[in-house]
Amino acid sequence: MAAVVLVHGLYHRPEHFAVLAQRLRTAGTEVVVPELHRGSLTADTAAVQAVIEALPEPPIVLGHSYGGAVITGVHGAGHLVYLAAFVLDVGESAAGLGGASPQLRDAIVPEADGSTSLHPERAVHTLYGDCPEPLAARAVGLLRAQAPGCGRGVPERHSWKHTPSTYVVCALDRAVDPGLQRRMASRCTDAREWQSGHSPFVGQPDLIVELVLELLATRTPPRRNEGVTATR
Repeated sequence: MAAVVLVHGLYHRPEHFAVLAQRLRTAGTEVVVPELHRGSLTADTAAVQAVIEALPEPPIVLGHSYGGAVITGVHGAGHLVYLAAFVLDVGESAAGLGGASPQLRDAIVPEADGSTSLHPERAVHTLYGDCPEPLAARAVGLLRAQAPGCGRGVPERHSWKHTPSTYVVCALDRAVDPGLQRRMASRCTDAREWQSGHSPFVGQPDLIVELVLELLATRTPPRRNEGVTATR
């Protein structure tokens, strides 16, 4: 069974995927969750690329929010999953597509060193508003400061053009406009829509487990030296 690589978004950490990762491992899947916050989209993409290249088979690579911009720039994935995430085309950036909703922009707090953080109460409402309170509180407690500029990065590759991909629209999202998500979903091979907020890996991880296991069961893993072409 191929591995799954989980790629977090801005302000987040690998620990935000802890429950999801454990449930996937319990189901018999190898899971890798790289740490981003490398200072730029290019550096974040390189960190995920190194993980992909270290695996014996092309993995399923799931990107959440800004993590979509990251996975757009990798190569060698067997399947891409965009979870309320940015599917960028040539010359596009997450910020350029109007990535942050007014609610999310209102939650951003500038720091003296040029980084930004998120106001805890506003972050709960924007990112985890549909999650049980204890889970939302834990997720907010894990948030970290974000270096400037990552959301303005432009990927060098556009992997969704030649790799099978699934987009998950989070219809109750308050951070990334669902209308924008639907437009980006049209670029992918397949699209689903869930009645969830921005962070189903916190409040509804079983939805993601079911999707990943479905993709693992139905795909034929390519070899490293085989190309993958999406049917469009």
